[in-house]
Amino acid sequence: MGLRARLLRLLESIENVGLEALPEPHAKHLSGKLWELRVRAQGGIARGIYVTKADHRVVILHVFAKKSRRTPLRALAIARERMKQVTP
Repeated sequence: MGLRARLLRLLESIENVGLEALPEPHAKHLSGKLWELRVRAQGGIARGIYVTKADHRVVILHVFAKKSRRTPLRALAIARERMKQVTP
């Protein structure tokens, strides 16, 4: 199963059982309101940075293929900029 398929499956499980039921290896708190979805497949590692909204919505701000050990600062900057558009 590819990275995109695994990410979609993870998002479907969030939709079905809720974000709170997502176990630790799949979600990690980054800072402030930002969280990270973590997906691993044969094709590599992908991350999706997201924020939750008060009406039980999850907004994916940025998705990227992970190539280094840490979350790239550029990916965090993109997510923070997009977060300004979707949160008050």
